[in-house]
Amino acid sequence: MKQASRLLATALFLSVPALAEDGKAPWWNPAWTQRHQLTLDTAAVDTAPGTATVLVRLHDGNFSFASAAENGTDIRFIAADGKTPLAHQIESYDSLLHEAYVWVKLPDVKPAAKETFHLYYGNTAPTSAAPKATDAYDTDTALVWHFEGRGAAPVDATSNTNNADAPATTADGSLAGSGLRLLGTVPVTVKNSTSLEWKAGQPLTLSLWLKPGVLQSNAIVFNRGEGAESVQLLLDQGVPIVRLGSQKSQAIAPIAVGVWTHLVLVADGKSLQLFINGAQSASLDAALPLTTAPITLGAAESGYAGELDEFSISTIARSTGWIKLAATNPSATDTSLTVSSAEGEDVGTQSHLLEHISLFGDIASNMMFDGWIAIGICAIMIVVGWTVAIRKFLYLNSIEKGTTEFLKQWKSLSTDLTALDPGDSKTVSTLGGTAIEKSPLYHIYQIGSEEISHRVGKDGTRVQGLSGRSIQAIRASLDAGLVNESHRLSDGLVYLTISIAGGPYVGLLGTVVGVMITFAIIAKSGEVNVNSIAPGIASALLATVVGLVVAIPALFIYSYLNGRIKITLGLMQVFIDEFVAKMAEFYRPPNDSDYTGGSSH
Repeated sequence: MKQASRLLATALFLSVPALAEDGKAPWWNPAWTQRHQLTLDTAAVDTAPGTATVLVRLHDGNFSFASAAENGTDIRFIAADGKTPLAHQIESYDSLLHEAYVWVKLPDVKPAAKETFHLYYGNTAPTSAAPKATDAYDTDTALVWHFEGRGAAPVDATSNTNNADAPATTADGSLAGSGLRLLGTVPVTVKNSTSLEWKAGQPLTLSLWLKPGVLQSNAIVFNRGEGAESVQLLLDQGVPIVRLGSQKSQAIAPIAVGVWTHLVLVADGKSLQLFINGAQSASLDAALPLTTAPITLGAAESGYAGELDEFSISTIARSTGWIKLAATNPSATDTSLTVSSAEGEDVGTQSHLLEHISLFGDIASNMMFDGWIAIGICAIMIVVGWTVAIRKFLYLNSIEKGTTEFLKQWKSLSTDLTALDPGDSKTVSTLGGTAIEKSPLYHIYQIGSEEISHRVGKDGTRVQGLSGRSIQAIRASLDAGLVNESHRLSDGLVYLTISIAGGPYVGLLGTVVGVMITFAIIAKSGEVNVNSIAPGIASALLATVVGLVVAIPALFIYSYLNGRIKITLGLMQVFIDEFVAKMAEFYRPPNDSDYTGGSSH
């Protein structure tokens, strides 16, 4: 296992690209705007692997899904010469979860070297077709199962179409995407074909990844044939064993339960050799028999129970270099793959921003009708709330400007209240123009002016003064004006409070209904996996997000506007007190030196 750990640390990684003489690496095609350089490090591989198909895992941290075409149809791999396209096969591409698994064919891989090639994307409408997906494997590869079809029969990724006979149980989140889950009682079978037929003594390489669920006695992982002509790969209490008829390979150290392990069976015409995580561990002096029997993974009785992924059969004896490379890619820990920044036009913050925006578009595309109802109500709240907020903001700005102008006039006017007399009414009407007329202080001043004019205008003089009852009546009119102005200032704010209180609840209602319907659909279909649940849950949660988007800005805006309204109301109250005090002093009745306006005599 220590050797396997060392191998896992030496697989694929992406590094900073080597630059050409002009400071930039040669670009394959300007229609593709994004590029990554990949470097295959075979430092731990001591013999030539030859042609190999390696896995490149793409995720949110190393690939801009927003810049790529839908389903990754614009992905291209180009050799180090900048001209030669490399065949590739997309096992899975999920633009919603931002994860993709792509297999790339590299010809003539050298041992103890670093081989570079490039990944291109960023052409959302490519005119040239990609290489055939089945060309990602050489002609010596008879069968490859990625187990990418959920709940479906495993499909052969090569051109040989060696597909399984019946649907199989899918294991989500397996070694590379989805895998196969064997329960120990239901095998997966593929019939014989021209490419799978075994001749006596022929070479063969069988490769697979295992993750045992439990320790079992003589659990059958792979089987072909019966009796003395049967070839089996077993796990006996975790110990891998090769069995041909009654012959068995020697006992070796067991593999761990719950851990991914790479097993390879190689037949070279003289012996059957077993490799574990790239190292030869056991052998059996025997050759393959002639057989056309079906091939099975697991068995109806004493079958292997656990997960299995990346099963392949080659009609040649692969080199130890090929086996070591296969053991390091794919890696169970994914430490073998790191990605540098893209070298294209849309690199950096802009790409990530577009990617996040497109992610919300993908989520919205899965939105159910009830979720759209909740979002529609929230949209109405946003429109109404922001309309009220903008109008109120402009209104407060206008009255603030008018109040400033009025207070400038009031400083001089308050020292000579004769301007309130009917005989000097021009001063009242021409106090400050349009700006001042919008001020609530001016509106209150007008109320006070009219009340005073009504009471002192009977004899045309102010010698009579104002009694205490008159002062109280005028204050009551001013207070009524204050209430009216308060209503005018607060008019429409109720829509913001509705948005604050109602937005989250409407969004939550949409989320709860969406989650409920999602689980109801899952229960009805019987398909339970992350990719069937995640889109529905994500789209349901979008309703809550929209509700919070309604409420949070409305809360801040309401607090800001309410603060300004309180300041204006406080200023109006102070003005009323000052106005009444100066009015009582200026219109004091004759022979009443102690008059304060607080009561009548």
